[in-house]
Amino acid sequence: MDGHTLDLSLDGPELTARLVDFPSVSGQEKDLADAVEAALRPLPHLTVDRHGNNVVARTRLGRAERVVLAGHIDTVPIADNVPSRLDDDGVLWGCGTSDMKSGVAVQLRIAATVPEPNRDLTFVFYDNEEVAAQHNGLGHVAEAHPDWLEADFAVLLEPSDAQVEGGCQGTIRVHLRLEGERAHSARSWMGSNAIHAAAPVLARLAAYEPRRPVIDGLEYREGLNAVGIEGGVATNVIPDSCTVVVNYRYAPDLGPDEAEAHVREVFADCGVVEFTVDDHSGAAMPGLSHPAAKAFMEAVGGTAQPKFGWTDVSRFGALGVPAVNYGPGDALFAHKRDEHVAVDRITHCEERLRSWLTS
Repeated sequence: MDGHTLDLSLDGPELTARLVDFPSVSGQEKDLADAVEAALRPLPHLTVDRHGNNVVARTRLGRAERVVLAGHIDTVPIADNVPSRLDDDGVLWGCGTSDMKSGVAVQLRIAATVPEPNRDLTFVFYDNEEVAAQHNGLGHVAEAHPDWLEADFAVLLEPSDAQVEGGCQGTIRVHLRLEGERAHSARSWMGSNAIHAAAPVLARLAAYEPRRPVIDGLEYREGLNAVGIEGGVATNVIPDSCTVVVNYRYAPDLGPDEAEAHVREVFADCGVVEFTVDDHSGAAMPGLSHPAAKAFMEAVGGTAQPKFGWTDVSRFGALGVPAVNYGPGDALFAHKRDEHVAVDRITHCEERLRSWLTS
């Protein structure tokens, strides 16, 4: 096997290691997309399409129900954690092991080894999930080829530690700009310090009490936090501008307009002169009451949990496709230098999905 191929006869843990050793930082996924496409095209039970660096493979068996298994092939920047490493305790270490090349390995294994599933299957491998929403490959496919994503139910193999996580929280990032008046720092009374003007914003954030709403039996936990602050001209200048970057993670009982309105209300009297939405992706309801979701829960077992982070179940929800998160990785280790996954979780997820799709 050379550096540009994928062997789908490998077991799940071995295939995960192979994928981790195939770098695909956001924006650099072409080689891996090529390899995924090349591995899937010879399979006679699949029709394979491609849009950019997004690969979609489908069965066409005329089943009564169609299910999407989806996962992104990009990772965050590598942090001296490639190539992968398997330790004696059955833990695989490396960039993307948790988020989410272990999930992609499960997708590929199911695609290769379940030629006659009891439901028609659509496998989606997409790029640029780890960056701003406008680059997201699943969004690009939804815009260009919405028919490729038509389904009754979707499973996103995002890291969930081998248990079902329902829905996802929305995320909005805003820039709050405060103004002052520039002056020499030796004569500061001649100006107005814009960094000091950010104090009401920071105080409001420190005092903020986030909601913990219960939706379909799942308790979500919101958060409103400063994630960046920028200001200053030179060490001898009173700054005339300061920007605080705020991220709001909101529960799925709020729509995007309601979420933005809430953030504006929180800072309405804090002296903000410019409110700019930098990025916004809506939430998704759990959807666990849908018959397909119930059947999935019965097959994989466990107790459903809320998804606190944002995932592309939101995009499926917008398409009218109920979706859940279910993957072998543990989100607590996503994006970390010591990112890892227990190999038995990979095997477990593959076995549970195989049982659901063949029983």
